[in-house]
Amino acid sequence: MHRVKIGIVFGGTSEEHPVSVKSAQEVAKHLDTEKYEPFWVGITKRGAWQLCDGPGVNWEGSGNRPVVLSPDREYRGLLVLNRGRYEAIGLDVVLPVLHGRLGEDGAVQGLLELSGIPYAGCDVQSSALCMDKSLTYTVARSAGIATPNFWVVGDGFDADRLTYPVFVKPARSGSSFGVSKVSTVEELPAAVELARQYDSKVLVEEAVVGSEVGCAILGTDLDPVAGEVDQITLSHGFFKIHQESDPESGSENSTVTVPADIPAESRWLVQATARAVFRALGCQGLSRVDMFLKEDGTVVLNEVNTMPGLTSYSRYPRMMAAAGIPLTDVIDQMVSLALAGKSQ
Repeated sequence: MHRVKIGIVFGGTSEEHPVSVKSAQEVAKHLDTEKYEPFWVGITKRGAWQLCDGPGVNWEGSGNRPVVLSPDREYRGLLVLNRGRYEAIGLDVVLPVLHGRLGEDGAVQGLLELSGIPYAGCDVQSSALCMDKSLTYTVARSAGIATPNFWVVGDGFDADRLTYPVFVKPARSGSSFGVSKVSTVEELPAAVELARQYDSKVLVEEAVVGSEVGCAILGTDLDPVAGEVDQITLSHGFFKIHQESDPESGSENSTVTVPADIPAESRWLVQATARAVFRALGCQGLSRVDMFLKEDGTVVLNEVNTMPGLTSYSRYPRMMAAAGIPLTDVIDQMVSLALAGKSQ
């Protein structure tokens, strides 16, 4: 039986490097090796690409070999440095299990476009668009989807005219890194400075009063499948995912409930809004759409993750599993969609 040669890229140089490694570990557990022949490509925090045996805890071993992705469409695959010469390995498809900057923002997707290798997930345009929250909101609003009011710092921004509290965020970052809740104008400069540690572009958003909910999406913009809706309950502060000292043991200030404890009509509206966001932003493959559900039943977009966490404690696989789609099937569908899309 011919196995699909799949390059699985993980790690990366962003602050979400550890999360990516954990996501890849979960992919390794659920990858059907009777269907796929995996080639594991780990990117170190310094940006070195290494061909390794898998995403184990100590994957950056001395036995790894330097590897690059060939940008030559005449040869689609990996070039592995071996004793001063390059060994070529052909690939059928790539699964980029990368989160954050230079992984989820269109950079790697652009490299894969140059290579001509089919890849799972969103394309260059939708990846870049969803990574920038201000652009995400602008496009979503044009499609009639509600978003928070927001301002870009330095773009005619007047801090004295804000209604507090507000949230200050890096425009192009993930997992709540660099995010602050600001209650007074005096707190604003420090929050902006923190956000600028992650991105030169900083966003200020109005605080939306409502339940935090999310919806996993899998498929194409023509026929997106929605997973179960989840709901975040906070004990204090605001939701910070992947920043706990021991995330496998649970969050320090939040509980995630799947399915969400909301009325059936609200569940349907959240799923419909997530599909509409997915289509409006041109997403493909998979995304997790985070939203607010207000008391009046209105759904407001929060953000879109084009390669959501796939760890054992991540929200996306839990929502899909609750809808009857385990991670093994999610991987199968992602790969099938990638191969089908490039064959058309």
